[in-house]
Amino acid sequence: MQESPATPPEDFGGDPRLGWEIASGLLIFLGWGIAVVINLLAHALAPADGMRLWWGIWIGPHLGGFAWITLGIGVFTGTMGVIFLHLARTSARGPLVLPGYDYSSEQPP
Repeated sequence: MQESPATPPEDFGGDPRLGWEIASGLLIFLGWGIAVVINLLAHALAPADGMRLWWGIWIGPHLGGFAWITLGIGVFTGTMGVIFLHLARTSARGPLVLPGYDYSSEQPP
């Protein structure tokens, strides 16, 4: 029986910063773009008596409890995206390594 891996061997020397950048962009887009901007814009454009969207959500001209919570979650996730982007830009290029682990004894395949 031939023993071969089910997946091809992982390429050593990958750069984990790409994952940080993708995650940060997604968090900034969802947090600040959707939860903050769209939320505030929808309430600012709502008429005085409010409006009901086609899927049943009622939006009024003032921010209610749900809108404030959405705004807070959006600010938090957008800020986390900025922190992740900072980590991506300041981390060293190269493979992701765990602190305290001796990688000198490992040989790439």
